[in-house]
Amino acid sequence: MRVDIIPGARFPDYQLTDHTATRRKLSELQAADPMIVVLSRGGFCPKDRRQAEGLLQLHREMEVGYCRLVTISTDNLTETNEYRNGVGAHWPFLSDAGRVIQKDLDIAEYTDTLHNPMIPHVVVLEPDLIIHKIYSGYWFFGRPTMEDLRQDLRAVTRKCRPDWDITTPEMKRAWQEGRKELFYPYGKTYAETIRDKD
Repeated sequence: MRVDIIPGARFPDYQLTDHTATRRKLSELQAADPMIVVLSRGGFCPKDRRQAEGLLQLHREMEVGYCRLVTISTDNLTETNEYRNGVGAHWPFLSDAGRVIQKDLDIAEYTDTLHNPMIPHVVVLEPDLIIHKIYSGYWFFGRPTMEDLRQDLRAVTRKCRPDWDITTPEMKRAWQEGRKELFYPYGKTYAETIRDKD
């Protein structure tokens, strides 16, 4: 992984084609929410398929927790759709058949000369594509468990949602004063909230 891709840094705002053949930027997919980016070998890999199957239940929790999920692989568009449909996923899958991310992040899996995939990684992002944590998944047990990701999302959500604990006197007072911008989903984006504090 490129040396500047570390917790606290901003993840590149890549633009790729999704499973519907629509060009999508990561920032557009993330909006103002925490997001998990799965950098995948592709649908040919049994480890990646097993990981995606595990993400199915977590994704249902992420939807009600206002968090996003995206999978990116070096599969072409047809393979991307076969991978997504084969595991029953309903979050966005992006195709990096041109290996833009693989090259830019320096994560070519040089041990696989047949498929030329990315070394699998999972990147947990705070709003604004800020890196919270990176997992390297060349070996399956280097990948995060669903509980690891729940804990990561808990930490990120606690950090980025001003209304994490609405029982505090300050939050009750803010609500009574009509300061709804501090409460999700009434308020501003995380970026606007941070910018206004400066």
